[in-house]
Amino acid sequence: MTPEEYIQLKAFARQDGAMLSLLWIGSFACYIKGLSSPTLAFAALLLMTLSPFFAASRLRHFRDYAREGFITFKRGYAYTVMSFFYAGLLMAMAIYVYFEFMDHGYLLGMYSSVMDSEEGKRVLEMSGMKEQMAQGLQDLYNMRPIDYAVNMLTAIIMTGLVLALPIAAMLQKRVKNEE
Repeated sequence: MTPEEYIQLKAFARQDGAMLSLLWIGSFACYIKGLSSPTLAFAALLLMTLSPFFAASRLRHFRDYAREGFITFKRGYAYTVMSFFYAGLLMAMAIYVYFEFMDHGYLLGMYSSVMDSEEGKRVLEMSGMKEQMAQGLQDLYNMRPIDYAVNMLTAIIMTGLVLALPIAAMLQKRVKNEE
């Protein structure tokens, strides 16, 4: 790959990563609001489920538009991983801003109210997870906004490394050898 091709790959990955992060930020917003609205909870799940397909469509666009219809597996993999990385950076920033300035304990309060409800108590007792959930909730209370952001970034990068494999494999197209 030439330096110009690498610059092109990074530029497209940054743009498509920004669009992917908008999808995830919308999904996160629907998740937060979905704690009190089943319709928005479904929308959050739908948006998150669509993200690998969105990433694949952006790789197809990159392949067809910038690479003239041909892309190797390695280049497709690098492009997809970089798109997830850039999207992860923006998503981590959004998570940080949300927990630092907007949440004010809302999310953990909702989790606590579910655990303290009669149904929640019964489910936790029947599953034998009452102590583990209480400890997990306490651990979440002790986390700082930057911890949430770093955890999200790590999860997105790891997910991107795995999801990029089938995406790049399905969308690779090699130039036919002319004999």
